[in-house]
Amino acid sequence: MCPTASDYTARMLRLADTVSLALHALRAEGRRSLLIGLATAIGVTAVILLTALGDGARRYVTGEFSALGTNLLIVIPGRNETVGGPPPIMGETPRDLSLADYAAVARLPAVSRVVPVMVGAANVSTMSGVEREVTLLGVTHDMLEVRHLNMAQGAFLPPQPVDRSAAVCVLGPKLARELFGANNPLGQWVRVGDRRFRVIGLLANTGVSVGQDFNDMALIPVASAQALLNTQGLFRLLIEVRASSPMTDAKDAVRKAIMAQHEGEDDVTLITQDSVVATFDRILNALTYALAGISAISLLVAGILIMNVMLVSIAQRKSEIGLLKALGAREPEIRRLFLLEALLLSAGGVLAGAIAGYVIAALVALRYPDFPIAVPWWGSATAVLTALGFGLTFGVLPARKAARLDPVQALTGRG
Repeated sequence: MCPTASDYTARMLRLADTVSLALHALRAEGRRSLLIGLATAIGVTAVILLTALGDGARRYVTGEFSALGTNLLIVIPGRNETVGGPPPIMGETPRDLSLADYAAVARLPAVSRVVPVMVGAANVSTMSGVEREVTLLGVTHDMLEVRHLNMAQGAFLPPQPVDRSAAVCVLGPKLARELFGANNPLGQWVRVGDRRFRVIGLLANTGVSVGQDFNDMALIPVASAQALLNTQGLFRLLIEVRASSPMTDAKDAVRKAIMAQHEGEDDVTLITQDSVVATFDRILNALTYALAGISAISLLVAGILIMNVMLVSIAQRKSEIGLLKALGAREPEIRRLFLLEALLLSAGGVLAGAIAGYVIAALVALRYPDFPIAVPWWGSATAVLTALGFGLTFGVLPARKAARLDPVQALTGRG
């Protein structure tokens, strides 16, 4: 027999009555409902914020490395990968990279540019007596293109043979400001260690990139750095691989070229840009998921709180439940009433927590514009679904208990 319009109306009235009764019960215990909603809101806010921070950190780090270029290959002295064979002898130091290694790599067809890098600390002073200890970087002209640096004034280090010294330097903007104040540093002489250099260029503001603050550095030709620091060993080789050459082939060619210079020993570590980005991406993704899982525990606690409070509510509302059943309410309708109460408690907390999470994330983005914080869709979905799921799951037991009460005993308070 098909249902009539009056049957649908009756069902809608029963649904409307159920919603009305649930809202009335929540309002009657306003303080209790507020505290439960607050507990859920805190959990939802925690999940949203922690996933946003974790995902923002992942995108920030990978963006920093990606800014170096996707075809960058870094050569580090010493064998750092895990390999087979006997361990190195105690006290053995890795063979230094040299300008001969640089020359061998620069001749490879797959290599577009190579930058030999030296790093040290030195005192830099001006003719007026201002002095600072700074990080000194010995590089070549190709550093400008390989690291995608920009000039604010003047010119970068001149293109010249790598083994030729030159009494010229380029300063970072922060260092130039501290040494010369508002005066133009171009053409001025500075003393770096025991040698004099003329300032020919000023870098544009680059900020901190992959742990290096070019704003507070002095850059000089690599041969001048070798003489100043009294060492021939290089810190790194930065290699820009041609776009037409596969990175794996270029990496093998570089390794073989350096092995030929090192008497056949494979004693360097080669790091590709993609491997660094992929490693950090995996680590920070795992960290983000772990943070989301830890913060979701608070939603579990909120769900348990909902269950306990509703069990207490059933004990206090036995006469109400008995009256409903005496008036003809069936067990499914009683279950639906208490499940709806649990769902409304969770939904209220979810709404408040989501608003708070997005507002705080927006405030963090305004305060730290360089940090790419944004709430990932899966973070929001996890918070919402987990909160509602726990609310409904822990509302099942109280709902079943309420539905099974005997109406006569419930009316007399003995159920």
